[in-house]
Amino acid sequence: MVQIKIYGLAPILNPIKAELSDIIHASLVKVLKISPEKRFHRFLPLDKTDFYYPPDRTENYLVIEIVMFDGRTVDTKKQLLRDLIKSINEQLQIAVNDIEITIFETAKHNWGIRGVPGDELNLNYKVEV
Repeated sequence: MVQIKIYGLAPILNPIKAELSDIIHASLVKVLKISPEKRFHRFLPLDKTDFYYPPDRTENYLVIEIVMFDGRTVDTKKQLLRDLIKSINEQLQIAVNDIEITIFETAKHNWGIRGVPGDELNLNYKVEV
């Protein structure tokens, strides 16, 4: 299970939502080997008065939070971070300094999905990659 939250300034984020979702999803499928139909993305476009960021960032600044089952290796998580930053930078021309990604891992038993705890789900993909 992988859920994504993307924060950014509304005038910048809204026009690129679909393309950014495709970029993120492609990286998740490629690196984490998740099932292609498993897309859980939430966009949180913010008003300028609700989004404070350091002066060395621009209006393109994005914060991406990835919440997923624990179990992936450190190398896999680093590969995901590198792939996402590279793809977003190349495809959307957003500077790497304006892309911030945090991965949060949670034990499967802490998720409730489709009426059962996450550790009781039959997944069609491996988490331990």
